Amino acid sequence: MKNRSLKNLSWAGLFRFFRANYISTPPQLRKYCNLVRYFDPESRESMEGALRCSANFVPLSPVSFLERAANVSTDTTSIIYGRFQYNWGQTYLRCLKLASALTQLGISRADLVATLSPNVPAMYELHFAVPMAGAILCTLNSRLDGAMVSVLLEHSQAKVLFVDYQLLEVARIALKLLSKRVRNLPTLVLITDCDCSSTIDTTSVSCEYEELLAMGHSGFEIVRPNSEFDPISVNYTSGTTSRPKGVLYSHRGAYLNTLGTILLFGMGFMPVYLWTVPMFHCNGWCLPWGVAAQCGTNVCLRKVSPKDIFEKVTQHKVTHMGGAPTVLNMIVNSAWTDRRPLTHKVVVMTGGSPPPPQVLSKMEEIGFSVSHLYGLTETYGPGTSCEWRLEWDSMALEEKYKRKARQGIPHVALDAIDVKDPNTMESVPADGETTGEVMFRGNTVMSGYLRDSEATKEAFRGGWFHSGDVGVKHSDGYLEIKDRLKDIIISGGENISSVEVETVLYSHPAILEAAVVARPDDHWGQTPCAFVSLKKGFTADAREIIDFCRSQLPPYMAPKTIVFEDLPKTATGKIQKYVLREKAKAMGSLTRPPNTMEPN
Repeated sequence: MKNRSLKNLSWAGLFRFFRANYISTPPQLRKYCNLVRYFDPESRESMEGALRCSANFVPLSPVSFLERAANVSTDTTSIIYGRFQYNWGQTYLRCLKLASALTQLGISRADLVATLSPNVPAMYELHFAVPMAGAILCTLNSRLDGAMVSVLLEHSQAKVLFVDYQLLEVARIALKLLSKRVRNLPTLVLITDCDCSSTIDTTSVSCEYEELLAMGHSGFEIVRPNSEFDPISVNYTSGTTSRPKGVLYSHRGAYLNTLGTILLFGMGFMPVYLWTVPMFHCNGWCLPWGVAAQCGTNVCLRKVSPKDIFEKVTQHKVTHMGGAPTVLNMIVNSAWTDRRPLTHKVVVMTGGSPPPPQVLSKMEEIGFSVSHLYGLTETYGPGTSCEWRLEWDSMALEEKYKRKARQGIPHVALDAIDVKDPNTMESVPADGETTGEVMFRGNTVMSGYLRDSEATKEAFRGGWFHSGDVGVKHSDGYLEIKDRLKDIIISGGENISSVEVETVLYSHPAILEAAVVARPDDHWGQTPCAFVSLKKGFTADAREIIDFCRSQLPPYMAPKTIVFEDLPKTATGKIQKYVLREKAKAMGSLTRPPNTMEPN
């Protein structure tokens, strides 16, 4: 042993060497004896009786939720979509065959598979089929234009793109733009529907969804993750700069956040969940996996409207649904002819900007029980919820709903959430007044940003994930968000970067300066309000500028209000956005007709 080089020894060999020579080992090296003892599996097994094997360790993955549902609730309805219904046995078999078919397309471990689709059954099945093939799911925002889709396809390097027939033209534009920059384009798979026209132009489409699925084999062996930390999905942020970041989710994080989310929702066994949250957003708050975990029923909606919500809730006895405050506002302002009396309580979780107290009150009058949650794409969606306390029951009604609009406490799968000074990393006092940056830590925080190690390091600075949100802590431990560090505008649950909108405004030939802030909106929560000054000798009206922005941005990102004035600045020439925010707030809420899904 003495003549053998230590660098050639295994951990077990090192342990045995140090143990045998502990007395003669210099004091400065003795600490390594304990380190080797702790880390060496052989020594742990022999000294403690511990043995990690297939009997007591399986890497956590939400795919197991589908396998369980198929075994214990085979005949229970899994998906309802119009006249189509599947049970869990059928859904498992379809996902298995789809995973097999993906491998026949050349998809292998760690390849990316992208989607561009609303909440239809195919979108749900892909949440299981893609990881069952060992691949990574990348759900793209179905509201994006072709230019942005091409950017994300290039960055993700997706090998397959599943696209809904209604978004086929957007995909074609994206692929055309992408072909100018890369040689190998993703394979295009078309998702059709019962109302899909038989005359649809399938040029550039490789195959149709059901045809691809039929190619698969029911005996396919699921590709298990090598590690719990293996990526299961990539979700792109709404973009605080010119290009959104790809947020990496792991099998472990998705598994744990799924359990945390169904506990937040109070989902018991066999719930009926109405899909009003887009599955492209944080993987539908992890609930494609969550409904399977509870052997529930997914009621899919292609398009969200108050009439459809009331109809599906009453027809299928929906127990749970979620959505941005926009959805709540649609419901409370819906026409009486669109409503149906609710015979049971429906649990609703809402995220995004805090819903106004009057909206919460009206929702509960109708028959919905609303709770507010908070999270980011980087936290797999929901990270906290405003859990109701019995002592709040005695409060005045207005105060109750103020409490209900707080962001609350972390769910059980999240290690910790805090409000800290981002410079000193010291926690702020829990006085409800001292502001700091909201920070997260735990297994349900992203693995990092895809192909952006510098941004990942910055996000995890100091051992916490920096959310970029400003908040306070109350004495009862509840979190309340006060502002956004990066001037993000939350419109209908979607984050809009003011920088992106300003970039487009500055490209208008008549605009000299521009700044974009949030204006309250009675329907969308917030919408972009642009303050602009014109170049000398140029003219432009509000309608022209709005149309110009809509020609270069997705409709929801374009300003809804244009104000012409000289912009206030600091002594160093920086535009004072806080002054503009106050002006936009003083304008009051922008109003629009109820039941309008796309901003005017």
